[in-house]
Amino acid sequence: MTAASTAAGPPSAASLPEGRKLLIFAIMAFGQFMALLDIQIVAASLNSIQAGLNAGPDEIAWVQTSYLMAEIVMIPLAAFLSQAISTRWLFTASAGLFTLSSLLCGLAWDINSMIAFRAIQGFTGGAMVPLVFATGFVLFDGPKRAAVPAILGMVSTLAPTLGPSVGGLITEYVDWRWLFFMNIVPGVAVTLLFPLLGKVDSANPRMLRRIDWLHVASLAVFLGGLQYVLEEGPRHEWFNDDAVLAAAWISFVGAVVFFERTFFSTMPVVKLTPFLRPTFAMACVLNLVIGFGLYAATYLTPVYLGRVREFSSLQIGTTVFVTGVAMTITAPIAARLSTKVDGRYVIAVGFSMFALSLWMFSNVTPEWGFWDLFWPQVMRGLAMLLCIVPAVSMALNGVPPDQLPYASGLFNLMRNLGGAIGIAVVNTWLIDFTRAHVNSLSAAMGEQPQRAGETVRGLTQMALQWTPDAARAGQIADGLMGRVLGREALTLAFSDTYLLMAMLFAGALLIVPFAKPAPVGGPSTPAGH
Repeated sequence: MTAASTAAGPPSAASLPEGRKLLIFAIMAFGQFMALLDIQIVAASLNSIQAGLNAGPDEIAWVQTSYLMAEIVMIPLAAFLSQAISTRWLFTASAGLFTLSSLLCGLAWDINSMIAFRAIQGFTGGAMVPLVFATGFVLFDGPKRAAVPAILGMVSTLAPTLGPSVGGLITEYVDWRWLFFMNIVPGVAVTLLFPLLGKVDSANPRMLRRIDWLHVASLAVFLGGLQYVLEEGPRHEWFNDDAVLAAAWISFVGAVVFFERTFFSTMPVVKLTPFLRPTFAMACVLNLVIGFGLYAATYLTPVYLGRVREFSSLQIGTTVFVTGVAMTITAPIAARLSTKVDGRYVIAVGFSMFALSLWMFSNVTPEWGFWDLFWPQVMRGLAMLLCIVPAVSMALNGVPPDQLPYASGLFNLMRNLGGAIGIAVVNTWLIDFTRAHVNSLSAAMGEQPQRAGETVRGLTQMALQWTPDAARAGQIADGLMGRVLGREALTLAFSDTYLLMAMLFAGALLIVPFAKPAPVGGPSTPAGH
């Protein structure tokens, strides 16, 4: 059986009533939203989870890392599995197992059980992410197909952006375990409703008998090892740590085997043929940069508010909520523009605005609060959909039906990889820049010992108001001086990091003119995927 015939769906896929098509798409988009929301929903609540599970500071990061590692492995596998067991049953199984693993996460009794259940949650949730992109482009044509990138672009960017806000509110007013329990009711609804709505495509179970298990294993080792290196590298000085170095070598070996199997296997689980289209390849590069900016910027703002301003989870959540509101406002604008204007112009404006927002962030001071962050966050929110919507159109418009699942998986994988790379890189930048600024500020104080001495004496006089012990007051003054120095150095490091990210987005504009998009809302094919 050829790949094309494998991909072909039943005639009913194209002839379903419009209302049913919309309901199928809405349920799948909601499932995707849940899966993406859960990436960042724990970001503002890790301290509460750590206390609840009696976990160590190094262990708690795995609550997020395990989810990302598992999700990033499943995303490219979803295309093969959707052809083997059909989109309907893969999505149903994914939603059901995601719901069950969410329940288990909420019931976790220690950090090890939480890490295991989060990995299952990420793996099962990862299948829902690319399926909706491919299904949306198969079900609709004309203006409705042109709206698919705008809707899914908003879901893809809004969910991880809102994650810290939603998580902070739930942890503050209910309990951190409800970060996971909240998935149960909607997850059960999606699991029960979706299989009743009709077929999107046909299954080909014989593919499972000929599956290349070495290809599957090498994919897991390659992407899982890469994710581990990117997550743990900044905390352990990269290859100076034996575990990170070992993971890098294992990932490299996995990558070699993966690419060999991709090109020479008789039944590869991942096909790279979509990259033969130059526009798709450039759209994936742009999506890599978008993922870098989306996840890194979403990560940096709560870290600044927590470490520099010492905000609570609730304060962080209510401050970063602004970006999500701005995204919602931009959605109809991006949808309209995607049907009327060459996507290259839209994405150029989006990348320019994103670069501008990051440049605005680079003026950060240790005193910035809600209103200081308001306009930079609004600018970033307005820019994000103008970046992602035309990128989705460039990547998936004009892709042959038999390649749509693979193209969707690869495109979504690039965004998640960009996010993993972005968080690792900005963490490294923060560490290196903070160290450099501490050294420069210390050197500057050494060059002006009189002013430094006056500052310490002033702090000592303040401390004497709290304690009559002069020696104790001196220790307090030295501690305050160290904290002030550290806070200033960290703030300057944030400024440098945002500036470099702005330069990255400005540089990515060089790719845009060459990414000629396919015709918007091109003719649909009745084939499923």
